[in-house]
Amino acid sequence: MKIQSYLAGEWCSGDGRTDTLVNSVNDAFIGEVSSLTSGFDQFLNYGRTVAGPALRRLTIHERAERIKFLAKYLLDRKEEFYRISSMTGATRADSWVDIEGGIGTMFSYSGIARRELNNDTFVVEGNVEPLSQQGTFVGQHILTSKEGVAVHINAFNFPVWGMLEKIAPSLIAGVPVIVKPATVTCYLTEAVVKAIVESKILPEGSVQLICGSVGDTFDHLTEQDIVTFTGSASTGQMLRVHPNIIAKSVPFTMEADSLNCCILAPDVSVEDPEFDLYIKEVAREMTTKAGQKCTAIRRAIVPQDKVDAVTEALIKRLTGTVIGDPTQEGVRMGALVGKSQREDVLAAVEQLKQSSEVVLNGLDNFQCVGVEGDKGAFMAPTLLHCKEPLVKTTSHEVEAFGPVSTLMPYQNLEDAIQLAKMGKGSLAGSVFTASRENARDIILGTASHHGRMLVIDRNCAKESTGHGSPLASLVHGGPGRAGGGEELGGSRAIKHYMQRTAIQGSPTSLMAVTNQYVRGADVKRDRVHPFRKYFEELEIGESLTTHRRTVTEADIVNFGCLSGDHFYAHFDEIAAKDSFFEKRVAHGYFVISAAAGMFVDPGQGPVIANYGIDNLRFVEPVGIGDTIQVKLSVKRKIKKSKKPDDKYVTGVVVWDVEVVNQNDEPVAIYDILTLVERQNED
Repeated sequence: MKIQSYLAGEWCSGDGRTDTLVNSVNDAFIGEVSSLTSGFDQFLNYGRTVAGPALRRLTIHERAERIKFLAKYLLDRKEEFYRISSMTGATRADSWVDIEGGIGTMFSYSGIARRELNNDTFVVEGNVEPLSQQGTFVGQHILTSKEGVAVHINAFNFPVWGMLEKIAPSLIAGVPVIVKPATVTCYLTEAVVKAIVESKILPEGSVQLICGSVGDTFDHLTEQDIVTFTGSASTGQMLRVHPNIIAKSVPFTMEADSLNCCILAPDVSVEDPEFDLYIKEVAREMTTKAGQKCTAIRRAIVPQDKVDAVTEALIKRLTGTVIGDPTQEGVRMGALVGKSQREDVLAAVEQLKQSSEVVLNGLDNFQCVGVEGDKGAFMAPTLLHCKEPLVKTTSHEVEAFGPVSTLMPYQNLEDAIQLAKMGKGSLAGSVFTASRENARDIILGTASHHGRMLVIDRNCAKESTGHGSPLASLVHGGPGRAGGGEELGGSRAIKHYMQRTAIQGSPTSLMAVTNQYVRGADVKRDRVHPFRKYFEELEIGESLTTHRRTVTEADIVNFGCLSGDHFYAHFDEIAAKDSFFEKRVAHGYFVISAAAGMFVDPGQGPVIANYGIDNLRFVEPVGIGDTIQVKLSVKRKIKKSKKPDDKYVTGVVVWDVEVVNQNDEPVAIYDILTLVERQNED
């Protein structure tokens, strides 16, 4: 079987070097991959000229909807992916992280984009910045799609998740992708890309696939392209300094394997739940994906007086791990991805043995369920002990990318923190403690060297996602050895593929560019109340100025009785006079309640409900005898997709609300959101 690439709308095989792929469990032949030797400039240009414009014509919410539909499509085909994944040596549980974890990340990003970003082809970021005294000159940041291609170079250990967690934010940002999986497991990535292409959910060319070498792709990158890399630090460093990457300042995000640590805090005794949780976590990270995880625990940092107990408990748990064919019932740990990978791990263990002793030998004399003879790329968990980790640094420098971890003792908390930082930059670190003080000291002492830190105690353990699980809403990446880059992190990942531009001009100019109301811009007024208009009829900047209302003592008393709020500033004349306010003042919530009564049209109409209030600030106090007035303006419109059980087709209208006093000074400013009926489903 030929493993193919998908480029410029066609499935194709290369004419260059051929690699043979085998099942890591039984050495059975899977297929061959032949690298392409030319055409990479055309493939990049195809993404830029065919897929890019089509993606950019869609709004961010429309792109996110397609990612959601694609995730559902892939989820329906997951069993085929599980079958193929077992050939990589992954158990069902391992494959779940890769396959359903990747698909789940797509669902997450679809939701993040629709919740946090405006429904337009670009992103408006941050607040309007006043740049002049009279407010006639202002600034705002926007983010627009880069007009290039994102080249994603992925590692062998997560051939599905590694691809999907990158393409979801990239496509939502409006940037097509070229995926380059690691050759040894590219057959699984190929199967998923085939499903993506067959779905026809994405614009043509949105996802291209290179199986085999990337050839001279880097020579043809432009200033608008982006590269992301996941893999070994040495390979990433070599690619990062490619002359064309440097010459054209091509953004290069690197996520490299790192020597992650897990710290058992000194407050934890052998009898505490946190001790057992620590043992389970270290063992799990050593055996999940046969230890082939960029976030796996390589350094287990424990108090000197707990070393023997931790060693004994880990050996007991690890030796109970059933190893073998991942399709066999009861098997908890499969094979490494290939025999060459196992040789690399064994060579790294030999280096580690120069400064550490082996306390659990996983190199020979272990049983494999369902495996004949010496077939497959199996290795049992291997545990080492470095007695002087502050002096002997090999364990802080050499990574065995398999089921290998090294125990490191420490005398005091300062030593533990120092050991954690000796990894010179990690993707993930974890702390097991029941002490708030220890948690705080360790996290603040080590955070500068880590991309993510996890604190586990008995209260959160049951629901914790664990040491090694990157999450869509949180940053994945780390400093130094870990690559110095960021992936995921919620909407941050989407923005990585967009260009941030500062826009300066008059409020009216900025409103025209951003399609959002800016205070001070020219507004439109209509004799028809805006609450009488459907979503489509409302225009950005459409404004209503209400009648006036003078606040009385009766208003304050009545609102206090209704709400139960009898704060002294509202009711005690003497205390109020001596206070910050220097007089009795109205409740802030009375002011916005009164404002609502002033701008709301009471009759039934297209406005269905109040959807919420954002960014509320009380600017100036309102006293008895002050007169308030409200300026209501359409700030932003967000079209919502109709769900099957929705009674109405709707959109969310964000209104800028400014309540002013008799001197035209703002007393309250905020955004109010309303759910408004739409006339059309399109």
